[in-house]
Amino acid sequence: MTVDDLASRFASFRRPFKLMVTGGGTGGHTYPALTAVRHMQTVMQAHGGQVDVLWVGTAEGLESRVAPAEGIPFETVPTGKLRRASNPLKMINAQNVRDMGRVPMGVLEARAIARRFGADVILSTGGYVAVPVGFAARATKTPLVVHEQTVRLGLANRALARFATVVAVSSESTLKLLPDSTAASAVVTGNPVRPAVFTGEAARAVSALGMAGYDPSLPTVYVTGGAQGSEQINGMVRENLPWLLSVANVVHQCGPNWVEKAKQHAESLPPDARSRYWVDGFVGPELPDVLALASVVVSRSGAGTISELTALGKPSVLIPLVPSAGDEQEHNALHLERAGAAVALVKDRANAAELRTALAPILMSEEKRQTMAEAAAALGKPDAATRLVEVLLRVALENLRR
Repeated sequence: MTVDDLASRFASFRRPFKLMVTGGGTGGHTYPALTAVRHMQTVMQAHGGQVDVLWVGTAEGLESRVAPAEGIPFETVPTGKLRRASNPLKMINAQNVRDMGRVPMGVLEARAIARRFGADVILSTGGYVAVPVGFAARATKTPLVVHEQTVRLGLANRALARFATVVAVSSESTLKLLPDSTAASAVVTGNPVRPAVFTGEAARAVSALGMAGYDPSLPTVYVTGGAQGSEQINGMVRENLPWLLSVANVVHQCGPNWVEKAKQHAESLPPDARSRYWVDGFVGPELPDVLALASVVVSRSGAGTISELTALGKPSVLIPLVPSAGDEQEHNALHLERAGAAVALVKDRANAAELRTALAPILMSEEKRQTMAEAAAALGKPDAATRLVEVLLRVALENLRR
C-alpha cells in the first residue's frame, strides 16, 4: 500500500493517529523529526484524519525550544550524556558516572509518559534522550521506529536498534555496516529535508542579496560553516578570495561572530571583485534561493547538510567538523567523495591550498559540475519524509492487527 492508502486506512478508524517523538540535542536530530511530524500531519489531514503528537526531550536540548515554538506538546525526562574518549579508561569519570545514573530515572518517567499517552508508534531520531524513551517503548510494548541520519548508527540508535520494530536509515551504504540482526529490520528512507529547501529560485537570490556585480557567466560558490559559522572555513576562504572572485561569484555565510572581520577584509578587495562578493553572518529566508543559485557548496558535512545537498543535486567541497560524534562528519564527507559527488578535505587536507586545489577543476569545468551534480542527486532522497511517514503508518497498522 502507498502512504495515501495507509493514511486513508487509519483515518477510517475515526480517531487521531497518536505519534510520540523523541530525539534532539542538536539540529541534526531535531529537524528531521519535525519534518516527519509536519508531513504526517499533512498526509493524514489530506484523508480527513488527525494526528496527536507528543515530543519527549530534555529541558536543555534544541528540541525544548523547537517543539513548543511549533505548537507541539512537549514533555521532558532526565537523561545522561556519555562523554567519549579514545582511551576507554578516560570515560570512567565523575561526569559520566553521574549522568549514567540519571538514565534509569529517565526510563521510569518516559515509561509513565508512554503509558499515559498511548502512542500508536514512537519515532526516535537519536540523541541521548532517545535512550530512556526507547527503553520505555520496549517496556510498554509500543512499536519503535529508529531513524538514523548519518552513514553510521549513532550511539543512542545503536543501543535501541536491537529491539526496534524498524530501523530507518538514510543511505543504502548503511545497510552493510549493520549487524545481521539489525539489518533484518532496516529500511532505507533517506533523511527528511525541510520542504522549503525545494522552493528556491536562483534569480530571487541575486535580488535578495543585492549582489550588484553578480556575473551570470561565472559559477557561484556558496560558503557556509553552519548557523554559527566556522573560522576555520572563513580563514581558508579569505586566503583564496582574490583568486575565487576572479573565477566565480561568492556568497559567504561567515557566522555572526566573524562578520566584522570578513567585511573589513572585503574592503581591501578591488571594487570589481568586491561587487561579486556577498558576506554576512547568517542567511535567513533566502537560503532556498541561495542553494538554487549555487554551482558548488563549501561546507561542513553534518547529516542535514548532506541530505539537502544530495536532495538538490549540488556538487560540494566538504570540510568535516573535527571532532564530531563518532567522526560522523568525516564518514559523511568520504561517503559523498567515493560516490563522486564531493571532494572531502579531511584531516591534513583542511587548509587553504587544498581548498583551491579542490575548487579549481570544479569551477573551471561545467561538465565536471554536471557530473558531480548527477552523482549527488543519485544519492539523494527528496521524498524521505514520505518514506518515513509510510514506515510509521505501516508499523502502527501492523501492530493493531496483532
